[in-house]
Amino acid sequence: MVVAIDEAALERYGQWPWPRTRVAELIGRIGAARPAAIGVDLLFPEPDRFSPSAVAEEVQGLSADVARRLRALPSNDAALAAAIRGQPVVLGVAGLEARDPRFSRQPAAPPLLLRRAQDLRLRHFPGHLQSLPQIDQAAAGRGLLSVDPESSVIRRALAVAQLGDVVLPALSLEMLRVAIGAPLSISGRGSDAIEVGIGDVAIPAHADGRFWIRYGPHDPARFVSAAQVLSGGVPAAQFEQKLVLVGVTGLGLLDYQTTALGDRVPGVEIHAQILEQIFEGEFLRRPAGLRTLELALLATATLMLAFTVPTLGVGASLGLYALAMALLAGLGLEGFLAEGLLIDVAWPAIGATMVFGVVLAGALSEADAQRRALREQAARVAGELESARRIQMGLLPSPRALFAGEPRFGIDALLEPARTVGGDFYDCFMVGPDRLFFVVADVSGKGLPASLFMALSKTLLKSAARRVDDIGALMARANAEVSSENPESLFITAFAGLLDVRTGKLQFCNAGHEPPFARAPEGALERLVHEGGPPLCVLEGFEYPLAEHTLAPGEWVCVVTDGVTEAMNAAGELYGAGRLQAVLRSLPAEVEPNAMLAAVRADVARFVGEAEPSDDLTLLCLRWRGAASER
Repeated sequence: MVVAIDEAALERYGQWPWPRTRVAELIGRIGAARPAAIGVDLLFPEPDRFSPSAVAEEVQGLSADVARRLRALPSNDAALAAAIRGQPVVLGVAGLEARDPRFSRQPAAPPLLLRRAQDLRLRHFPGHLQSLPQIDQAAAGRGLLSVDPESSVIRRALAVAQLGDVVLPALSLEMLRVAIGAPLSISGRGSDAIEVGIGDVAIPAHADGRFWIRYGPHDPARFVSAAQVLSGGVPAAQFEQKLVLVGVTGLGLLDYQTTALGDRVPGVEIHAQILEQIFEGEFLRRPAGLRTLELALLATATLMLAFTVPTLGVGASLGLYALAMALLAGLGLEGFLAEGLLIDVAWPAIGATMVFGVVLAGALSEADAQRRALREQAARVAGELESARRIQMGLLPSPRALFAGEPRFGIDALLEPARTVGGDFYDCFMVGPDRLFFVVADVSGKGLPASLFMALSKTLLKSAARRVDDIGALMARANAEVSSENPESLFITAFAGLLDVRTGKLQFCNAGHEPPFARAPEGALERLVHEGGPPLCVLEGFEYPLAEHTLAPGEWVCVVTDGVTEAMNAAGELYGAGRLQAVLRSLPAEVEPNAMLAAVRADVARFVGEAEPSDDLTLLCLRWRGAASER
């Protein structure tokens, strides 16, 4: 129990300090209830200025008789000593860093038993402050009031300390010793630990006498106002066989301390919490070996983060860091709750956080450098691909410009790669003065490999076309020459034709390609279908057959790659040959090649919409107008 000289008591009995007769009355009323011990968290180092003799000296104008009678009365200090004498009262002693000449004699110490205490390094106070000898000699014991705040927070208390040449226990421990009636013992427990014993109670402490306070929440039920005690309003049973502390709690008395829980509590409550901690056996320990454990935790966490973060992404790294922090916090909490161990996981966590920040910053910096390098490389590749596209498109002729003045036929072509460069190609040129060679081909695959093979194939086809007259022999020769230069085993579908521009006679050969469409001015749309043969580079030595078709004046032929019929929209639907035929049928009979290309291309674009191109798109349109003599 705590008897508090609180705001209510000060309001009723006046400001502090009270006359010691009133303190004596308070002690007497508590003692009458037969408590186990009374701890007085107060000091009475100077004579009471309210004693009769002091009043006689201070009050002016008193008659000599009154002054003489006042001087003859007992002092208030004597009254307090009389109230204390015979009671289990423990008075407080404060340690000082310098000697106080008023208290040159060392305080009386309790019986002490030392066991294996050769490494004892108790906190030493050269001087001390205690109650007047008249009051002190009446007490059953003396206990230390001093603490050493750590950053203004009371985390640890002195179980025992050395004042001059004597060892004195804390006020709370001395109260317990007086209540039990047992001697005080100090036992060594290694180089950094001792055990303070009182009867069968053992308090673990460090070699300097400090021990950790395990605070609980503030409990108003343990407090009773001194005003209630003085007025007789507290039942005796409330104090019987209890450890009773007497102290000031009034806000104006400045005896408030900050605990490890962040609470501001009166100093007397800290003594009460220490006593409850001892009764419950809930001690906090910090063995010397914990520093080694904390170093191991720091090393483990930092090494784990240092070696794994560079190999992980940002999200995984943050997850690993959060896991490491959670494990450290969990270990600290489990050690505290289960064993009362004060594992300091703060600085391993701070060290790991610093390492994590440095490593993550380095990884992000390296990743940023790699991204910049990749962007630069991508820009170079894009530039090179753009150059390759210009070169590839430059290899293709512009038929409309090439044969702009030709009266016997009209021809136009279009190629749109699905990527920057592609594998489709076309070509057209005169073989002699009266024969037009044209070809539309599709290399398997897309992108740069297909474009390189396309350039080679176009060159070999053009070379073969200038050396043979038979279109089937041309395809056989091209098959042989292209196959010999094909390490990647690509293949080519191709439709090649040789038109005699004088007669309209068309020789053609189909190597696995989409059959072209043809339409005479007065006829229906048809397809130039024949058996043909496999794509180039599929069968060695294959003899490609040729076919013939005689064009009527004004008849046109349209050759496409599968990039037209297999164009795909966002829903995954194919353009198809049927849609192509519908467009071609809708064109007028006298349509020119460039208008035919524009109509087909526009319809394919409407169908595909915003979808990405699925394949290269190539068209070649040829219209034979008739012999020059017929025009």
